[in-house]
Amino acid sequence: MVHKPMDEKEQKQLLMDLDEVIRSSDCPYIVQFYGALFREGDCLICMELMSTSFDKFYKYVYSVLDDVITEEILGKITLATVKALNHLKENLKIIHRDIKPSNILLDRSENIRLYASCRPYMAPERIDPSASRQAYDVRCDVWSLKITLYELATGRFPYPKWNSVFDQLTQVLKGDPPHFIKFVNLCLTKDESKRSKYKELLKHLFILTYEERTVEVTCYVSTPSFPLYVD
Repeated sequence: MVHKPMDEKEQKQLLMDLDEVIRSSDCPYIVQFYGALFREGDCLICMELMSTSFDKFYKYVYSVLDDVITEEILGKITLATVKALNHLKENLKIIHRDIKPSNILLDRSENIRLYASCRPYMAPERIDPSASRQAYDVRCDVWSLKITLYELATGRFPYPKWNSVFDQLTQVLKGDPPHFIKFVNLCLTKDESKRSKYKELLKHLFILTYEERTVEVTCYVSTPSFPLYVD
């Protein structure tokens, strides 16, 4: 539910955005949306029921279970997310622009789906468009995906805490990109012209490996102490 007073123009824009997402229902890697209605200033969105989002999931794994999210599970998360992003781009001409752990969801049937901006996940060219030679494209989502993967792999956000929003954005623009596996490093270059797009990523050995490999993604979710739905 979106709690925000909306005028008629904002409601129309939101419905147009949701219509694009509903048209992505043929993609198994995107959360299914069934419709929306407005009531007393609230937007009620009807969507597929998932168990949890990965921002809550990884905190549960690292803090409660004192465990880690393995590379195999990260591989499946990467595979699902890149395929979802590629579907949005190729079939609907949409750039997601809000990739972060809270927008990647999981259920007990091992389905990983993307929910179709948080500034610290933004690519440098979105924060400072003048630094880019062209308008930002899907590679801004590639940057955000790698920040997300780093966070899931380590249990913490890769950039330190800031005293202000200005310091926060400065760190993204000028700080060294966090390092993970070669796949992540491939896409965390500050120069977006050298950053891979989805077609290149889908051919990467890391993606191809986990497209073929069977992984029990729900091994953590199946533990008795894991709540059925994490609020």
